[in-house]
Amino acid sequence: MNNSIMAAEARETPQRIAEQLTANAATVQQVVQQIRSRAPKFVYMVGRGSSDHAGVFAKYLIEIEIGLPVAAAAPSIASVYNKSLQLADALVLVISQSGRSPDILAQVAMAKRSGAMVVALVNDTTSPLAEEAHFVLPLHVGAEKAVAATKSYLATLSAILQLVSAWSDNAQLQQAVQNLPQLLQSAIDAPQQLNSTALEKVAHLVVLGRGLGYAISREIALKLKEVCGIHAEAFSSAEFLHGPVTLVKNQFAIVDVSVEDETITAHRSQIDDVRSRGAALVQLHHQGLTAHPRLLPLLILQRFYLDVEVVARSRGINPDAPPGLNKVTKTV
Repeated sequence: MNNSIMAAEARETPQRIAEQLTANAATVQQVVQQIRSRAPKFVYMVGRGSSDHAGVFAKYLIEIEIGLPVAAAAPSIASVYNKSLQLADALVLVISQSGRSPDILAQVAMAKRSGAMVVALVNDTTSPLAEEAHFVLPLHVGAEKAVAATKSYLATLSAILQLVSAWSDNAQLQQAVQNLPQLLQSAIDAPQQLNSTALEKVAHLVVLGRGLGYAISREIALKLKEVCGIHAEAFSSAEFLHGPVTLVKNQFAIVDVSVEDETITAHRSQIDDVRSRGAALVQLHHQGLTAHPRLLPLLILQRFYLDVEVVARSRGINPDAPPGLNKVTKTV
């Protein structure tokens, strides 16, 4: 236990998500009803930073459970290039903690002009994004004061899970989502995985995952950069073998994000390959916790957020105020 704001906020997550799932239940049903009425042909994800990484999670989840293709926005198309896209047949999901970045708002305006349905997942319900979207699914995490997002990111994933479980009419997944707060608390109570000794002299590393595990690998790599000052890059474990694997030499540091879903056999084979090349591996896993496979990545992240905060302090870094970063970043 420690006194950093980042750790305290990460520990709030189970309670906040429990409140979110209850508060958003009726709105989720309204959104699903409208989605089914409009029958979009694809989903268009809009976000920056951690929100963009949540969009990668949404891409895998929607394509697996719904079968619709999901595309990621290039926000500068609307804000810098001043161009419009043909989005009339799209469901546009916009993810933002603050809801105030000009390039994100430009995407919303463009999507609405095109005739798209816009759903915002946002924490600040007084923001311009919340005002402009057709539907709002609030994150309900309260103020997040630490620069590094923790509870808001996990709450974004839980909101996506709640929406997709209702949209897919998957009763098993719906029930699993209702159990998520208790599972997250179990992850908090689980033993530490990532420790300062494993990363003591590490300045550069690669984070490898597959599928939904790759989606959270991007967030893990970002936090290692933001909070610990470690140069970390995320790859799909399959993609890493297509060229970047040549980087692996003796004791090259790799964080292995192992999610026991349909990808685990292929992922383990790919991890065995890099191990044989001399990589120094640190594994992040859900540590024996059993849950619906779509929820397992959230359990890994919940534990990781607490562990990375400890690693940051061991490196002499204040996890609440990483050098050069601000809580709200507004880009054009």
